[in-house]
Amino acid sequence: MSTYVWQYLNEYREERADILDAVETVFESGQLILGTSVRSFEEEFAAYHGLPYCTGVDNGTNALVLGLRALGIGPGDEVVTVSNTAAPTVVAIDAVGATPVFVDVHEENYLMDTGRLRSVIGPRTRCLLPVHLYGQSVDMTPVLELAAEHDLKVLEDCAQAHGARRHGRLVGTQGHAAAFSFYPTKVLGAYGDGGAVVTPDAEVDRRLRRLRYYGMEERYYVVDTPGHNSRLDEVQAEILRRKLRRLDAYVEGRRAVARRYEEGLGDLDGLVLPTTAEGNDHVYYVYVVRHPERDRILEALTAYDIHLNISYPWPVHTMSGFAHLGYGPGDLPVTERLAGEIFSLPMYPSLRPDAQEKVIDAVREVVGSL
Repeated sequence: MSTYVWQYLNEYREERADILDAVETVFESGQLILGTSVRSFEEEFAAYHGLPYCTGVDNGTNALVLGLRALGIGPGDEVVTVSNTAAPTVVAIDAVGATPVFVDVHEENYLMDTGRLRSVIGPRTRCLLPVHLYGQSVDMTPVLELAAEHDLKVLEDCAQAHGARRHGRLVGTQGHAAAFSFYPTKVLGAYGDGGAVVTPDAEVDRRLRRLRYYGMEERYYVVDTPGHNSRLDEVQAEILRRKLRRLDAYVEGRRAVARRYEEGLGDLDGLVLPTTAEGNDHVYYVYVVRHPERDRILEALTAYDIHLNISYPWPVHTMSGFAHLGYGPGDLPVTERLAGEIFSLPMYPSLRPDAQEKVIDAVREVVGSL
């Protein structure tokens, strides 16, 4: 059974009564589409971030797609992001007809190397899309400075960093808009798909609400700019409302797991543990480690009934679906090198210490024998 399934099952067993009560609340309300639960979650999620607006959507990919469209990004535009990310980041750019442009990442923390941004900004650049990867924040200061200098939009990809902060400021609160995913494994996860876009801009929020509802003003059947059916489900919204109250506790649970890994594996030669960038408060969506003999380690761990994931084994710029962008081997050397070395240890708040010790002991034995 995969790590992700165990995460879901452990959490469900602990929170079953509240989850089922959320479902019952929605069914008893009679409001199944864009009702009280969606509106309440939007208000509460916006308030958590200290922002005035939040639009709930059906998944994290469409949060990015609609976020880009609401910011006016479309065909002929270029959007600068990273290749060391989940494919949906780049799929969303392609979906609006824009062209992804990649910058490399920092080797020590795997985040966007913002020092390289200026070199890829051109006359068609319209948006910067930093990815707050694995649970910590990109350095937004140079991103925002370049955006102001070149009149660019900033859309933050916060799918992996709910509750993460940099110098005390939550991710998702500095750009023109920020996209979140509530896929079940996320730090704040639904029991199915879900997403949201937060923004400080009333007009951007208005566009988002129309785009998620076919392009209509809600409840009125006149389309201005064609949109999609991208509504957040009432049941998922009510579940997310309940879980949002526990978000900070989830984060602390993940940090406790990270501390146990540091204590158990920190002295192991050759294994590189996560590095938290200066000023960041890491939330450890995934616990990504590195070793040059990654593939041998993963194969050996299967003998211990430990099956680990790689986030991510194929940089997006190397995928056949994006071959038309013209990137080749060596164009993003750090990203490409990391893809051959990184792998993820089990990470979720309900991971029991004894189960984690099993992983630590197995990793120590396998790595120590190389």
